[in-house]
Amino acid sequence: MLHRLARVALVAAALPVAAFAQDQTNAPAETTAEAPADVDVGTVLATVGDTEITVGNLIAARASLPEQYAQMPVGVLFPGLLDQLVNQELLQQAYDGEVPPSVAVTLENSQRSLMAAVSLSHHLENTITEDMLKQAYNDQYGDGYEPQEEYNAAHILVETEEEAKDIIEQYQAGTDFAKLARDNSTGPSAPNGGDLGWMTEGMTVQPFDEAMRALEPGEISEPVQSNFGWHVIKLMDTRKQAPAFEDVAEELRAQLQEQVTSEYIDELAANGDVDKSGAEAIDPSVLDTMTMLE
Repeated sequence: MLHRLARVALVAAALPVAAFAQDQTNAPAETTAEAPADVDVGTVLATVGDTEITVGNLIAARASLPEQYAQMPVGVLFPGLLDQLVNQELLQQAYDGEVPPSVAVTLENSQRSLMAAVSLSHHLENTITEDMLKQAYNDQYGDGYEPQEEYNAAHILVETEEEAKDIIEQYQAGTDFAKLARDNSTGPSAPNGGDLGWMTEGMTVQPFDEAMRALEPGEISEPVQSNFGWHVIKLMDTRKQAPAFEDVAEELRAQLQEQVTSEYIDELAANGDVDKSGAEAIDPSVLDTMTMLE
């Protein structure tokens, strides 16, 4: 029953927006104007009986839309979402009965998940400081750190060895490597002239990696075959230094967030009143018993 209810709910939620999506040609132009000062999340847009539907309800509804709808112009979304919420409220008020168990437990889990995210985000924001990030940087890249050789390379990826050889001939005749990459490469780096940025040993497939490390700065390789096709590689430069703080700050932040999260949950569990004994006698196959939620 839970799956059936979910499907019905999705259909009821999507229909108004989908209907508006079919006629975007007359939609008002997208604007970036700020909301008037007297409008906030509590501003009432509609009422259904005694129930108010607010700006905040619409903003939250938009945030939960599938991507193909979320990208629609706000001039289309606004009336579509308002109709959606009004229709949902009409349907909810038309239901005469107890809240089904499937809905009750889904609401409980949704609130638990959302509030857990809010709680953790608040803790991380108040725990991880700039000083912690700099200390983490110093711990990883300070005294005792031995930097790896880094390679700044570009490449041109083509389907055949003959194409790769032709690329090399054009380069040797004076054609700019970046232009050759933009015009011929099938790889995602083509728009950037084939530039792959800075890499360390082992970051690319083995044939590419070996050929790149054998080059001197400014040199290009012979055709190199990999599972992706044939490469012509140009080594731009090499360096051996610790990365700049700005280049690894987000990576360090992610590491600290993972560490702090684990420590915080362990602390909460140690100090919290948690009793999981009720699960000891329950067969895990109970998860397959969907009829319990009917």
